[in-house]
Amino acid sequence: MRIRGITRIGIAAAITLCGAPLATAAPAPERSGDAGEPRTGQVWDRLAQCESGGNWATNSGNGYYGGLQFDRSTWAAYGGEGFARYPHRASREQQISVASALRDDRGGYGAWPACARKLGLPR
Repeated sequence: MRIRGITRIGIAAAITLCGAPLATAAPAPERSGDAGEPRTGQVWDRLAQCESGGNWATNSGNGYYGGLQFDRSTWAAYGGEGFARYPHRASREQQISVASALRDDRGGYGAWPACARKLGLPR
């Protein structure tokens, strides 16, 4: 492959000729989009365990829904209605997607203050 008139082999040869070792990077482990969180969603599962006993399909009857206990207005504001009208009707992965957007927008897990504090998560 040529990159602006230079081949990858040419770049590697030039680096080697200059005495600098040619470093190759190992692929980064796959992440879920959460800062340092493995794909398995361990942080979200721990948070859901604290918020709803780990029941991603719960309708607690208090105006909060799903494993992460969204209210409808927050769910809608962060795109949840693209998945389901109510959070508890969306999949775990869909709830995590909306929660990740909320967390990223607010710069931490402050939307879940008691459980974030209990779990030592950044707020």
